[in-house]
Amino acid sequence: QVQLVESGGGLAQAGGSLGLSCAASGSGFSINSMGWWRQDPGKQRELVASITSGGTTNYADSVKGRFTISRDYAKNTVYLQMNSLKPEDTAVYYCYAYLPMRGVYYWGQGTQVTVSS
Repeated sequence: QVQLVESGGGLAQAGGSLGLSCAASGSGFSINSMGWWRQDPGKQRELVASITSGGTTNYADSVKGRFTISRDYAKNTVYLQMNSLKPEDTAVYYCYAYLPMRGVYYWGQGTQVTVSS
């Protein structure tokens, strides 16, 4: 079993910064991609950013130039640095890890990010 534990997030003012981290634990697994989705009530779930095992990153247009995803492969941890935050970034952020050998996605518990104007 793989567990993802998120930390970070919280409250920030518009223009401010927050960071998220997500650590995967367990044994006998090989992770391909990791990343972050977000969900705000009344809005569609959005893939915020992802990073593959080869280091290829992908960002939603809404966060390009403001958010940076990174990964510590030794620690099986993914990070999301969020700068120039906007009120529309307010959402619950969920990290994920995709294990291709199992064909399964694992999810973190969700972390609230709230940006005030």
